[in-house]
Amino acid sequence: MGFIKEFREFAMKGNVMDMAVGVIIGGAFGKIVSSLVDNVLMPAISIFTVGLDFSTLSVKVKDATINYGMFIQNVIDFLIIAFCIFLMVKGMNNLSRKKKEDPAPAAPEPSAEEKLLTEIRDLMKNK
Repeated sequence: MGFIKEFREFAMKGNVMDMAVGVIIGGAFGKIVSSLVDNVLMPAISIFTVGLDFSTLSVKVKDATINYGMFIQNVIDFLIIAFCIFLMVKGMNNLSRKKKEDPAPAAPEPSAEEKLLTEIRDLMKNK
């Protein structure tokens, strides 16, 4: 099998396409969460911390500047994204568990006519 043909089969599998869509949506979701943290949560938190702006928190060590405020914002971003992913995985697991728990409906009881026809068929087989 040629390399290009093998790659095409791999790339067109459903799992790879689903993963690509997930990565694109995840990137957009990450931007939304970053905006939420930067523009909504951190200003609200700064109200309770007497106007402290986390993005400006830093420590200067010789010639290096350590921006630990930005690190705090990124940790909050991560926690929100991780919590959302947890909720999505938990929901998907609940859905798949419900599908497994639902037993297949039992075949309906045959009618009297079907029972009679079955007996006739069996008698004809035995002759």
